[in-house]
Amino acid sequence: MKIAMIGHKDFPSRAGGVEVVVYELATRLAKRGHRITVFNRSKEPGHNHYTEEGVEVIRCSTSRKQSLNAFLYSVTATFCALTKGFDLFHYHAIGPSAMLFLPHLLGKKTVATVHGLNWQIGRWNRFASWYLKTGEKVIAKYADGVIVLSEEAKRYFAEKYGRDTTVIRNAVTPVTPREPDIIKEKYGLEKDGYILFLARLGQEKGAHYLIEAYKALRPDKKLVIAGEVPQNEYGESLKAMAKDDPDIILAGFVTGRLMEELFSNTCLYVLPSETEGLPLSLLEAMSCGARCLTSDIPENTTVTGRFGRSFVSKDAASLAEALEKCLAEQAGAFPREEEMEYIKENYSYERAVEETEALYNKICAK
Repeated sequence: MKIAMIGHKDFPSRAGGVEVVVYELATRLAKRGHRITVFNRSKEPGHNHYTEEGVEVIRCSTSRKQSLNAFLYSVTATFCALTKGFDLFHYHAIGPSAMLFLPHLLGKKTVATVHGLNWQIGRWNRFASWYLKTGEKVIAKYADGVIVLSEEAKRYFAEKYGRDTTVIRNAVTPVTPREPDIIKEKYGLEKDGYILFLARLGQEKGAHYLIEAYKALRPDKKLVIAGEVPQNEYGESLKAMAKDDPDIILAGFVTGRLMEELFSNTCLYVLPSETEGLPLSLLEAMSCGARCLTSDIPENTTVTGRFGRSFVSKDAASLAEALEKCLAEQAGAFPREEEMEYIKENYSYERAVEETEALYNKICAK
């Protein structure tokens, strides 16, 4: 099958959950014999058409303006893909999916993965918010197949649009447990000596709630905020909150061995997000046996189950109270091996790829 994937920013990349999913899905489908082409955002001099692990990569023009970025990219990527004879168009995220109607009207098979209801985040301007909501409506009306990441999202589409969807949970490549070598040398961190936030630093991820709670509690642990600090007003506010506090480490974007060491040696991983699809960073933390504390939104608590603790979303005081309780518990009593096995059994990429491939075959057989 010849498949186009549209919606991510870059390939390969760990810039966000969408990028990780597209990479894992595309490379694994390519190994199964499918011809996969992914369409990246923004062109680069001399590096706009290449092959990566059996996947064809094409870069498309877009805008540097955040509010127009996804819109112009989805237009140029869709028109480019329409010239290449694909059997199926797979859009990722509701914004880029606004152009899904065009290949549908031209008789092409289409699938959309809803990674999250992004319009719920209150940081978009009027056009961007409209565009995101339009993408959601287009998906509900025109897509031959709609993939959602949770039962909550499935109910949402059924109740609002009367649209049936397919739940295919995100998957994770288990994090390899590591000794604290790089983090000890680079940041002076010891095993169980710090609290960790590791995710994309969008406002909806709630890192500011964690910093506020940490500063109110002042535990005898350092706080590590790992993620690229955005160059916007929110990013500046995070830097201001952490300024002149030697116990708060803004580690920036991390990957590879450094990321594995941070996950492996934290005394507590905290995800205070306001909204999620299905958080890959949480799956990664749990895959190596980290204790986890999350906001009480269903998308988080459904994943953690009996292994995690939660606090009231958007409430720094509730987070501080939960932090205090978690840090008072004995880490040695936590069932790390059981948690790791739970993630391995329920969130494998083999399952996710097989379920996605089955949906493709069902749609193309119609």
